[in-house]
Amino acid sequence: MSIPILATKLYIPPPRPNIVTRSRLIERLDEGLSSGRRLTLISASAGFGKTTLVSAWAAGCGRPVTWLSLNDRDNDPACFLTYFVAALQTIAPNIGAGALAALQSLPLSAIEPILTALLNEIAAVPDNFILVLDDYHVIDAKPVENALAFLLEHLPPRMHLVLATREDPPLPLSRLRARGSLTELRAADLQFTTAEAAEFLNQVMGLNLSAEDIVSLENHTEGWIAGLQLAALSMQGHQDVSGFIQSFTGSHRFVLDYLVEEVLQQQSESVQIFLLRTSILDRMCGILCDAVTGREDGGEMLESLERGNLFVVPLDDKRRWYRYHHLFADVLQAHLLEAESDRVSALHRRASEWYERNSLPSDAIRHALAADDLGRAAGLIELAGPAMEGSPQASAWFSWVRALPDELVRARPVLSVWYAYALLTRADMEAAESRLKDAEQWLANPSPGMVVVDERQFQSLPAIIAVARAYHAQALGDVPGTVQYAQRALDLLPEGDHNRRLQTTGLLGLTCWANGDLEAAGRVFADYNARLRTARNIPDATGTAFVLADIRMAQGHLREAEGTLVRSLQFVMDQGGPLPPDAAELYRGLSELYRERGDLESAAQYLSRSEDLGGQAERLGWQYHQCVAQALLKQIRGDLDGALDLLYEAERLYMRTPLPVVRPITAMKARIWVAQGRQAEALGWARERGLSVDDDLSYMREFEHLTLARILLARYRNGLADSIRETMGLLERLLQAAEESGRIGSVIEILVLQALAHEAKGDTPPALASLERALILAEPEGYVRIFADEGPSMAGLLTRMNDSRKSGTPGMEAYIHKLLAAFEKQTLSGTMQGKPSRPLGISPGPSIEPLSEREREVMRLLGTELKGPEIARKLFISLNTLRTHTKSIFSKLGVNNRLAAVRYARELDLL
Repeated sequence: MSIPILATKLYIPPPRPNIVTRSRLIERLDEGLSSGRRLTLISASAGFGKTTLVSAWAAGCGRPVTWLSLNDRDNDPACFLTYFVAALQTIAPNIGAGALAALQSLPLSAIEPILTALLNEIAAVPDNFILVLDDYHVIDAKPVENALAFLLEHLPPRMHLVLATREDPPLPLSRLRARGSLTELRAADLQFTTAEAAEFLNQVMGLNLSAEDIVSLENHTEGWIAGLQLAALSMQGHQDVSGFIQSFTGSHRFVLDYLVEEVLQQQSESVQIFLLRTSILDRMCGILCDAVTGREDGGEMLESLERGNLFVVPLDDKRRWYRYHHLFADVLQAHLLEAESDRVSALHRRASEWYERNSLPSDAIRHALAADDLGRAAGLIELAGPAMEGSPQASAWFSWVRALPDELVRARPVLSVWYAYALLTRADMEAAESRLKDAEQWLANPSPGMVVVDERQFQSLPAIIAVARAYHAQALGDVPGTVQYAQRALDLLPEGDHNRRLQTTGLLGLTCWANGDLEAAGRVFADYNARLRTARNIPDATGTAFVLADIRMAQGHLREAEGTLVRSLQFVMDQGGPLPPDAAELYRGLSELYRERGDLESAAQYLSRSEDLGGQAERLGWQYHQCVAQALLKQIRGDLDGALDLLYEAERLYMRTPLPVVRPITAMKARIWVAQGRQAEALGWARERGLSVDDDLSYMREFEHLTLARILLARYRNGLADSIRETMGLLERLLQAAEESGRIGSVIEILVLQALAHEAKGDTPPALASLERALILAEPEGYVRIFADEGPSMAGLLTRMNDSRKSGTPGMEAYIHKLLAAFEKQTLSGTMQGKPSRPLGISPGPSIEPLSEREREVMRLLGTELKGPEIARKLFISLNTLRTHTKSIFSKLGVNNRLAAVRYARELDLL
């Protein structure tokens, strides 16, 4: 016979017929309710009468009340929300039906949309009501805590939430206090006064104590209700009550142990045995107790314990389900280990078997592990594997399998594969590889030592392993391996396994991205995203939308990228209610777009919104991406040290995923070193990476090779290299590769670098030609930072182009003005590459002293290809005189070489 477990959690404990009248506390609870506060928090250690007080208040508060008693299994978000909805359904029977259905299929990160829909339904409830969460201190899972914080933040005025807990929950209590939204009762409020203690001891417990005895006992217990109750039970039958009270001293823990022993010693042997052997259970019903103890009087015994006030709490109105008072259960379990340690495992095993028969796998697994029956636990965990993949219960499953000995898991190929999947989603690639190899060895060489519980899943292992292998290979950057395993998976997977086939196709799309075939990658992810949106899979739909937008940006299609992000954000908003944490990815994408377009204020606002939402999420790698985005904004604003700090933090947070790393953190750091003038460190990075101008090119190393070109160009500008020809050759090869693959974003950056390289050589016409090509490609999409981040040299080229009116393209003049305005804003704020507007190689100093007319003539000729003796002959002066003029020019400009002087003079229009 199966008992409906759900009903046991939703029972509102009736007010006890003979309890102490606590009108002072009832009045405070009523006042909080009438004031429209959102939350009532009753927080005190065990035994202060929290549940009794709330049940008494609930009976007379004048509103409908629903009640949810929690235990540690409610740390599973799916379990918590299932019971939460069920509690609401006692108020509104049809509420949350869609939420319950969605919980069966959506992953953990999809809980926020479910909560949003649920909040909308709560708002539609016609009457005010109260929901009580009892024993909230058992909750320590961050997803559940986040869910409750989200619910509380957006709680409709119809609903009032009550938390009874032994410790303060991780909720924004200070903010709620400041808003006047919190009613609090704590241990100092809940402890019995002397008058209440007298009423309890003499009227409720039936003692006849003197006022002196009551004061003494109240002082000993400090008003602790459980202590008073236990003391009263122990005093029953004592002849010398006053003597007992006088000897009643010590801390609560020691007092509790002493009194429980006194209580237990007064029970019959049969009752003591029942108490001890059922203490392993979080919840008890008669038939479960019978299964555990081997007796047939479980139901009658539970009713007798309740009548005898022996710390059993009824959990339903039919008196079928009970639990022990938590502290009482702790002490019973300690006595069980002392008295019958050899029986504990058998008791847990029987409980596990009962839960398995009644289709409660989580409880069955928990008791199997407690019984140290690891073989049984492994079998149950294996059977639970498919349902756990991508579900809110995945964390619980992972903790179970980690509790098993390694050799036990290795003997089970199906369990090994599910373990590998769990490890992959946690970026533990090496451990996942080991588990996959274990399973593959069993498939290749089956032997009697192999253990399989789920035969159906065993038959499908080759396909499931192929998908895992494809994921693993892509995360390690092994593109050919990813393609090989993905194709194998598609060959083996049944046509009806749409979800896994779609995942595999997505992995193939990532290989296209890694190979630089952005057009193919875009097609795959556009289709992937559309299918996920059709399936209303919000978490994965937002993730793939960000990937698609990133691909579009690499293609140079900023407007398409923006459209993808905006449409996806609108899709999420259309689901109703507050935005889920997964929308953080979309806001971060919009931040990157607005940053590139030069709207740094909007970029910062979108990034802040992303951080607010993402802080509630647990998506793999979110913090890493957020650090990178923040670093790029700091770099633009001139805080190069701050940007480097964030990039170092991003390195620490990085976890491998299948997403291609096309912009490595180390290369980003090298670019900042170049901007800081730390060229030796940047060059050291390039050598460490084995970079050369003659390397074979690939898209995955394109960003690194462009960084190498920047390093070599900076060295040339500062007189540390005699030639830039090899750098120009590298840029030409990079340009050809990017053009052939249609990567317009890369093409623009390469053309910009070519323009700067020509400018550094003093070749203005080819510099302007390269720049014009870049502008023609960039203008329709609104690029700004790709030019503005290059500093004064680019500003000078743009000014020359604007003055020469060579663009010839409609609208180009306005675009150039827009870019120059970005430079002016940067210069005024002193943030051009983190320095004043001097180029690299020019030392900072006071205002520039004007050049003499002769020095201007010398400066103009220094800007040509003429050598020193040729300049001296042209000016009809000696070489020594030329050197004197040159030294004076260098001093006034604050430079130390000819190239730097020419560059700065061009910016100042001295040539």
